[in-house]
Amino acid sequence: MLVNTETRRDEEKRRSSPGPPKERTYRCEKSELKYNSSGTRARPAKAPESGPWVLVIQRGENSHLELEGNEIPHTKAGPEPGSRSHYQTRPSNGEQDQGRHEAIIFIYIFCISTETDLESVLEDLGLTPFYREKLTLSKILEIDEKTITDVPVKSKSDLPWSFIKKLMMVNVTARNMKGSSACESTYDDSSGTELDFSDLLDSPTTGDTVNPLDIITALFLCSDGFVQQEIALKMSMCQFSVPLLLPSCDTEQCTLMLWAMRDIVKKYRPSALSQSKGFIEERIVDSQVPMISFVRLGNCSLSKSEILNKLLSNSQQYHDTFVHRNMEGGDSPKRISNGLTEITWYLPGGNTDIDLFNQPVAVANLHGDIASFETQYSFLCQTSAAVFVFFDHLDTECKILTNQNQKAQIFLVGNSESKNFKLESLKKVATALNLTASNCILKKRQQNIADFIKHLRKTVSNVVENPQMKMPIANMADIAHDLGILVDEDSTECQAGKKSADGITEEIQDLLQYKDEQLPLQGQIWKDLTHLEKEEFRLQKLGSENIEMYKSQLQEQRKELRKKQNSYDLSPAMACFINAISSQGIESCYFLKWMRMNLDNISCSKLSALRDLYKEKCKDSANKEEVKEIDRQLSNSSLGTEHFFREMGQIYEASLSLPETDPSRQQFQHLPKLCAQLLLDGFPLELVDGDASNIPLRWVSDVLTQLNHLVSPKNKILVVTVLGVQSTGKSTLLNTMFGVQFAVSSGRCTRGAFMLLIRVNEDIKREFGCDFMVIIDTEGLKSPELAQLEHSYEHDNELATFVVGLSDITIINIAMENSTEMKDILQIVVHAFLRMKEVGKKPKCQFVHQNVSDVSAHEKNLRDRKLLLEQLNEMTQAAAKMEKREENKSFTDVMEYSPDTGNCYVPGLWNGNPPMAPVNVGYSQTLYELKKNIIQQLGECESSANDVLEFKEWMTSLWNAVKHENFIFSFRNSLVADAYMKLCTEFNKWEWEFKKAMYSWVTNAETKISNFGTVAAKSQISDMEVFLTQLKWEANTELSKWEKKLLDNLEEYFKQTDGHVYLVAGYKEEFKNSAKNIRRELENSVVNQLTAAADIKRGLKEVDKIKENHTKEIEKAVSGLIADCRTKNLQMTDEVLNEEFDEMWSETLKKMSFSELKRTDVFTEVSHYLRENVSHKGSHACELLSKKPLQECGFAAFIHKPEGFLKDMKHRFRGWFNRQNLMKARQKVADNIIAACQDSVTDKRKRKTNYHNTYIQEILRIIDEMLNKTDVDTDIEFEVSLKQHICADAARNFQGMQEDFIQANDPKILLDKNKEKFCADFKDVFHKRDQCQKKAEEFTEQCLKPAVEDFVYRCLGLNITEEMMRSQAFSTRTSFQCSVLLDLLSKEDFDSYLSCINNYEDYVKTWTLDQIKKHFSDASKTSAYEEEHLKSSIKNIKDAMEKPKSEKSADLKTFVEHMCKELGDKLVIFQDALDTFMILNNANQEQFAGWLTESVEKMEETLKKKFKCTTFERKLEHLRVNPQAELFNRVVGCGKQCPFCKVPCEAGGGEHKEHHASLHRPQGLGNYRWDDSKKLIADICTSLVISDGRFRCSETNMEWHPNKSYREIFPDWHIPPDGSFEASDFWKYVMNKYNRNFAEANKAEPADIPETWKEITKQQAETSLKKSFNIC
Repeated sequence: MLVNTETRRDEEKRRSSPGPPKERTYRCEKSELKYNSSGTRARPAKAPESGPWVLVIQRGENSHLELEGNEIPHTKAGPEPGSRSHYQTRPSNGEQDQGRHEAIIFIYIFCISTETDLESVLEDLGLTPFYREKLTLSKILEIDEKTITDVPVKSKSDLPWSFIKKLMMVNVTARNMKGSSACESTYDDSSGTELDFSDLLDSPTTGDTVNPLDIITALFLCSDGFVQQEIALKMSMCQFSVPLLLPSCDTEQCTLMLWAMRDIVKKYRPSALSQSKGFIEERIVDSQVPMISFVRLGNCSLSKSEILNKLLSNSQQYHDTFVHRNMEGGDSPKRISNGLTEITWYLPGGNTDIDLFNQPVAVANLHGDIASFETQYSFLCQTSAAVFVFFDHLDTECKILTNQNQKAQIFLVGNSESKNFKLESLKKVATALNLTASNCILKKRQQNIADFIKHLRKTVSNVVENPQMKMPIANMADIAHDLGILVDEDSTECQAGKKSADGITEEIQDLLQYKDEQLPLQGQIWKDLTHLEKEEFRLQKLGSENIEMYKSQLQEQRKELRKKQNSYDLSPAMACFINAISSQGIESCYFLKWMRMNLDNISCSKLSALRDLYKEKCKDSANKEEVKEIDRQLSNSSLGTEHFFREMGQIYEASLSLPETDPSRQQFQHLPKLCAQLLLDGFPLELVDGDASNIPLRWVSDVLTQLNHLVSPKNKILVVTVLGVQSTGKSTLLNTMFGVQFAVSSGRCTRGAFMLLIRVNEDIKREFGCDFMVIIDTEGLKSPELAQLEHSYEHDNELATFVVGLSDITIINIAMENSTEMKDILQIVVHAFLRMKEVGKKPKCQFVHQNVSDVSAHEKNLRDRKLLLEQLNEMTQAAAKMEKREENKSFTDVMEYSPDTGNCYVPGLWNGNPPMAPVNVGYSQTLYELKKNIIQQLGECESSANDVLEFKEWMTSLWNAVKHENFIFSFRNSLVADAYMKLCTEFNKWEWEFKKAMYSWVTNAETKISNFGTVAAKSQISDMEVFLTQLKWEANTELSKWEKKLLDNLEEYFKQTDGHVYLVAGYKEEFKNSAKNIRRELENSVVNQLTAAADIKRGLKEVDKIKENHTKEIEKAVSGLIADCRTKNLQMTDEVLNEEFDEMWSETLKKMSFSELKRTDVFTEVSHYLRENVSHKGSHACELLSKKPLQECGFAAFIHKPEGFLKDMKHRFRGWFNRQNLMKARQKVADNIIAACQDSVTDKRKRKTNYHNTYIQEILRIIDEMLNKTDVDTDIEFEVSLKQHICADAARNFQGMQEDFIQANDPKILLDKNKEKFCADFKDVFHKRDQCQKKAEEFTEQCLKPAVEDFVYRCLGLNITEEMMRSQAFSTRTSFQCSVLLDLLSKEDFDSYLSCINNYEDYVKTWTLDQIKKHFSDASKTSAYEEEHLKSSIKNIKDAMEKPKSEKSADLKTFVEHMCKELGDKLVIFQDALDTFMILNNANQEQFAGWLTESVEKMEETLKKKFKCTTFERKLEHLRVNPQAELFNRVVGCGKQCPFCKVPCEAGGGEHKEHHASLHRPQGLGNYRWDDSKKLIADICTSLVISDGRFRCSETNMEWHPNKSYREIFPDWHIPPDGSFEASDFWKYVMNKYNRNFAEANKAEPADIPETWKEITKQQAETSLKKSFNIC
């Protein structure tokens, strides 16, 4: 039939009746045809794309449906049950007046299909793909677009996901799933003019809705066992009925859903326990409770499911446990859920006024007619205590009731008001079944439903009080097998997992004994290891022992404990456990589920017995000791899968202490990967062991490493954690928000911290910025169990700091009932957030206030929120004071928090009184809003998500920092160090670009100054002062441009969201200040260089004029001589011409007056600037300066000998210097300053310029800067004597420099030097020889070649420096330190170590030069740069030649002048050489140009050969930019040294506020020794700062000061405690290896070396070094 005319019940019967698995069904497609009044088709219908099809046409209100020419009577049914269509007319385009109209004819096209109802429903719901490939927990829990949006249901395919989404959040409205389209169709807002009253009688169409039971059935059929379990659990929490027998209409075989219900645990209090307030907690499938079943026979006017809901609901609160016809969507026809048998439980709470039944009872409900579902009915009859059969009409034979093997009581429930009810039939059936009147329950006429239900409830209550049978659901499997019913637990994987789990748990008799025997490694040994680890960090019991010896002893004890762990054989339980989780596929998942359930059952049973015993013993005060022992057992009696994984972790960590080749170690190397896969499958990983309050760091780290391998490259994570007081519902909150299953049952609170992974769907991954969300659940703070312990507050602090540090958002869960506890937890949380701010992390915070149900809570609690913020601010100030960070004044200073958006008010969990109360819909909806808010905040995070390895690294460093006593919480883990190194690397690049640009600019400016006033000058300015002013203005513009660029780069860098930039945001101002300081330094340098160059050029002006005049006179004399010789008409040989020239030369020189350059009295000028420099030091400084003339100083090497040293031994000194060491320290400072000044003087002399006063000013500036940087205490005598020595030596060098310059520019010397050239030119002119080739070669050799060579060397210095900076060793100061130490390690040379330690700056200068030479030992590396600059110069020369050629200069002089002008800003053309070249030059311009081109090409080849033959060392002497000095200045840092071990500071930027070093060293390496024994000290700074020891120095006025408070004395030094025990292995290795050598060198006794140091290998030293510097 195409049109359904059957009743609803007939339809259900037809659908559920036995028959072939496939039948003909019809799917409707509607098309629309328009015909105008003339009968012409206006628009054709769109034909469906597939068939076969059947056409049905409906033309009018009373018309028939026509099928292939045959008429079918019209009914209201239409294409789907309940729908109808009408014939309509309407005007078309305003043509009604003309009598024309259009008729719309609806054409229904039915597709004849052979798909089953199940296939059809699954297709409608969009679940077809999941029928074979089942839905997994990972899929339904993943965060996708639907998770964070409230898009209404628009189609049937949205319904299952809407149901799942709400159900996972335990929302009791989950079954209300009518689509928006269906709702809209119910209410037609069309404004027709006719009122059609027939519509008021029609039922709205149900064609667009799906019965909720169909959706639930479909989801169970399309889900794997773990999803089914989760759905059943959440439905049970909502007090929904759950499937007991699940039908499958395509196979007509149902399944007992035993596994699906396994995870449901219920607590209740039967009447017998109401007085003692005891309770029963058990897994519901194992509960011995009677089951009462309700079924229907035939059609029934009473709604069985609705009556059951009223039966199970008290008068105060009605709840729809079962879906019924009067629910939303319940009236939609059931297409696949007929035959579904559901079950629920009524559990008493021990309150007789509220409880409907005093004993627990299970209630089963079969949907559909039992005549169609005999198997299900038979199953219920054999498993139930009673079966209630609802009917309207009974067949007198009624075989289905009489043929069953009935163990249950049968009750017949009828409606006497039904027209089909016949009392006679009831009597016959009752007689046949031997039923009494009490077994027949009728709803009498005029009896209201309440009275009827009261009567029915009384009958059920009688059965419950005296049940004939109690059968746990777990025992029903055998009956199901007998009836051919499938059991979901029968799968191979499930049974294998069960067998493995039972094999382990069946052996458990005594929990405590079992844990000791089967899980021995996590017991006292693990707790002892934990204590040792913390003691290594805190050194609380150090006493007067040597720190490193004490730490060595602790490490030996740790090794012994690991040996003890390794001495245990693998226990049978752990062998079985590891074997089971190694199973392929989902068997391991089933195993873990069975393990958890079995262990929970055992723990629950044990805890229940202990609680009863505890109550009994507490009644008598004499049992204090017994009570205490029972209390201990209560704390230790929990046993879960986490204990087995914990044991696995200890087995793995213990195995790592064995040699790598040991079979026992290799046997367990796969364990982290197993655990990582389980974490990926949705099982939690224990981060913090709650029993030992420790993290097995290596185990957890390796698991996370393996996890990263499994998911890479999709490995980005964001972290949400929860903190709160114990038993305030933290785990429940996370379970509700994210649908997960953190343990909340078995009477056990969470201990420690657990993490779970939730996938992020691809559709929102980009905007969310991560691949997984990590959820961390923590144990409650203020735990009563821990409150008795001595360090409970410390434990809470550790945990809070750790989880806050790991999280991107922290949920602070607050129960409003207890304000004192709230204040305590807030204090802990504020400390944690403050510490995170200090390490660069500023997590977000969300306060959740539990049990606030008022709708106006947000407004009413405005005052409370303000009060909360005030409390938070007070606590922040108090915490900041304790943490020595008093700049933090308010809570918002340490974290992102808004009182309005950062608070969430959550109603109570239960809607009514448990155990029958469903979850409060307000609770789940509020947490849904909170979840959306949290996800939105995570998506808006400024910082990028960490990857798994970064999370691991952060966790490791965080926990190591947490383990330090008093939370000395400023650590630099590898993520922070890496972010800082990246910042330093980038800043160094920008700094070098700035410097390089200014070096190039200054070089060009100096070239312009050198060419000023010559033919090569491009500027039209003739006044040097004006020209200098212009250059300074240009320099200022250039400096400002580059400073802005550097600052802009810095701003952009800190705007990044990746690279963990947020971790180093605190350094932003330091680097900005460094940028400004770079500009200041460069500005001073540029101005000084320009001023010096200009002054020197001005000084040469007069001598240049003299030289020019002399040259003209010589030229005039030579020209006269030529004329004279030509008039003699004699054969003039070269000998004769030479004689004539010599005579002329002598006479001409006699006529000339020669004056030297003006000399500066260098010593007088240097003395003047020196006196000016020390004048502000006071009159005593000037007196010291006057004692000895400067000319008498600086001859011998500087040796510091303070006056009266032997008489006055009270010199102040830093650190632990003794009096002799003070002299050594000062001498070392002096040597370093002298070396730096000598480098500066040498650099000046290499330039071969004249002396200028800026040179001595620079020397004095260098001395002052280095004296200010040093930590060694210096006095005025030392400073004055040092300056006198350096200035005297510099003055002599500057005087020599001046003499050299004067000699080089002496006019007479220059004339004598060029005499031979003048003579040769004279002879050429006399003989009228062609000079073109010769002059071209001369111009090239004398003018161009020196200029080109100078240009190449000016550029080459920058190239060498830049290339070296690209190497890792010179990228940052940290990398440099690591490279130097690695090189020392590879050399294995004690003298090198000694030199590096005692003369660090000298050593690294030499090392830097060696690295440069080593890198450029291959000549080809410099050749590339040389050729590049050579080609550039040659191109410039050729370009310069082309312009004069095109202008066709009249003579050679003009040609050369034009050419020099073009090159004036690129090459320095030496004026003397040019002037000499121009004398007696009669070459033809065009021919000269040709020869010049050839000469230039030859010059290029000559210079290439010259560069190739020149050694690299020789090249270094010619460079204008000194690579060694540039690299040294870049990597040497600020020059500050650790006040304890003298290791140099590595902080980046020049203006950092805090000094730090990656690797501190034993103090004995710095020549520190014990006063009494004279032995070198082996203690390391990173250990000293956490010890209870003391130190004294000049800064403490020689008073003893606690090591832990070293920052009170040295506030600018940051010495973090040793984060790992291996961090200082490098220096431990060095000191152990060269202990005697260091002792001899320092004239001390060898240090006492701890035994553990002697075991460190060279490879371990290298590994620890790289780890310390965060270099792979």
